[in-house]
Amino acid sequence: MQYIPRELERKFIRMNGFFKAILVTGARQVGKTTMLRHLAEGGNRTYISLDDFSARDLAQRDPKLFFQTYKPPILIDEIQKAPELFEQMKLLCDESEETGLFWLTGSQQYRMMRHAGETLAGRIEILELYSFSQREKAGIVFDDELDFTLESLQARQRLLPKNDIHTVFRHIWEGGMPQLLGADEELRSEYLNSYINTYLMRDAADEGGITDTVRFGRFLKCCAALTAEPVNYSTLAEAADISEPTAKEWLRLLQGLGIVYLLQPYANNALKRLSKTPKLYFCDTGLCAFLSMWLTADALEAGAASGHFYENYVVMELVRNYAYSRSKANLTFYRDSNAKEIDVFIEENNQIHPLEIKKSAAPNYRTVKNYTVLDKAALNRGMGGIICMADAPIPIDEKNLIIPSNLI
Repeated sequence: MQYIPRELERKFIRMNGFFKAILVTGARQVGKTTMLRHLAEGGNRTYISLDDFSARDLAQRDPKLFFQTYKPPILIDEIQKAPELFEQMKLLCDESEETGLFWLTGSQQYRMMRHAGETLAGRIEILELYSFSQREKAGIVFDDELDFTLESLQARQRLLPKNDIHTVFRHIWEGGMPQLLGADEELRSEYLNSYINTYLMRDAADEGGITDTVRFGRFLKCCAALTAEPVNYSTLAEAADISEPTAKEWLRLLQGLGIVYLLQPYANNALKRLSKTPKLYFCDTGLCAFLSMWLTADALEAGAASGHFYENYVVMELVRNYAYSRSKANLTFYRDSNAKEIDVFIEENNQIHPLEIKKSAAPNYRTVKNYTVLDKAALNRGMGGIICMADAPIPIDEKNLIIPSNLI
C-alpha cells in the first residue's frame, strides 16, 4: 500500500529538532509505527518492537544492557510494555546534547504517559495520532491554520471539491483505520470484529483487569449508541449489567486506550449553573458505526442516528486539527441548566469561537442567537457560526458564518 502523508509529520519533525525523546500515542492500528518508520527511512535509526518477547524481556530485566544492545538513535514500538526503560533513557538524554535520540510509540494509556512525562520531564514531547481525517484520505494538507474568517475559509475552498453528503457519510462509515482504506463491506466487518476481539479485549484485560468480555462487549455497543450525547453512567451501567462506578472505570479505560473522546463542558465563574457532564464521541466513526450495526454507508446516512454521527465526525475533525496544528486551543461545549446548548467552544488566543453543528445544507440562521450567552457574560468572543453541509462559506452576520464541514 502506498504511504499516505500524515498531518502530524510537520509537528513531529519540528519537535524532533528540539526534544531528545518523542512519544507518539494513540489507539491501536492508527498508523503510529508506519509514520515513524517512513520518517526514519534513509537514516541510521534502529527499530525494535517490544511485541518481540526476547526484546521485551531484556528491556524489563536489564534496561542498561538493552540500550547497549540497541543504541540510540532508536525507534521503540509499544513502549508501554517496558516502562522500566524510562529511567535509563533519562540518563542517556542527560549524557548527550543530541535531539531526537528516542522515538517511541505507545497505545495511549494514562499510567504510561504520566510515568514518561514525569521521568523525562523537559526531555520528552508527547504527541497524539488519530486515525485518518477526511482531508488526509483525500491527500490534502492545508498550509494555513484553521481560521474562522470568510477570507481564510474561501481560500481553503479553492483547494477542495464541493461538500458532498454521500462522500462525507462514506468517510464516516468507513472510518480512518489505515488497513480499511478501500476495503469492501465483508473485509471491513471481519477486520473490525477482529480488532475488537483481539486488541480491545486484550487491552481491556491487561490494562483494566476486565475479563467479562460479554458485559464489556455490551458496554462498547451502548457507548456507540450514545455517541454525541452527554455521558449517562446509569444508562451505560444498566445496559452492561454493571455498577455505575464500574461504568465510570470502563469509560475511563476506553478513553485511555484512545477509543472514545470525552468533550468536557465549558466552565466559567461568570456563567452559573453549567453542566458538568462531558459528551461522548468515538475517535474513529467507522468503529462506532460497526458497533451500532450500520452495515452500509447509505443506511447510516438515511438512519435516525445520522445527525449524531455527523456531529461526531465534525468534532473529531476539529480535535485532529488542533492536535496537529501550531497553535493550541481548548475544545469544550456549552450547556446550562435550561438545556441551552452550543455544540463546540474553541478557546484560542483568549477568544471563544462558538460553533453549532448541523447535518443540513441550509441550516436555520437563528441558531446563532444562542451565542448571546457569551455577550451577556462579557466573554471575549471571536468568529463563530454553523458547521454544516453547505457548499460554500456564507456570512450570517458580522461575527458568524455558514461553514462547510469539509473546510475544517
